[in-house]
Amino acid sequence: MSSSVNNEQAPRMGSPFIKGLLYATIWLAVGALLLSSFLHYGNMKESSLPLYTMIVHGFCSFAGGFVSGKRSGRKGWYYGGLLGIVYAIIILIISFLAADAELSARSLTLLGIAFAAGAFGGMLGVNLR
Repeated sequence: MSSSVNNEQAPRMGSPFIKGLLYATIWLAVGALLLSSFLHYGNMKESSLPLYTMIVHGFCSFAGGFVSGKRSGRKGWYYGGLLGIVYAIIILIISFLAADAELSARSLTLLGIAFAAGAFGGMLGVNLR
């Protein structure tokens, strides 16, 4: 009996979109903990919090788009941009339900940043595969 080595890759389980959304959520938790720590223990002022939260949301969308694009292997801007939009909509829904936040210019800014960062992350993810 001869033993043969199978050089084929095993199929990847799970949707690239769901996996990217999971990574974005994990990075959101890390970012929220970091911002909370800086606010509590550091010299960070509450007035600068909106800027830093946009940066965290942009990074989360980028990371999720990167994972989504890398796992899909094609159409990175599409998967990453879609992930960014869905991520932003989830954040806006949670903001509305938890704090009665209304739609505003900041909401549109979040959608734009999340889309752009996710699409860019998706393009990088496809090309760094």
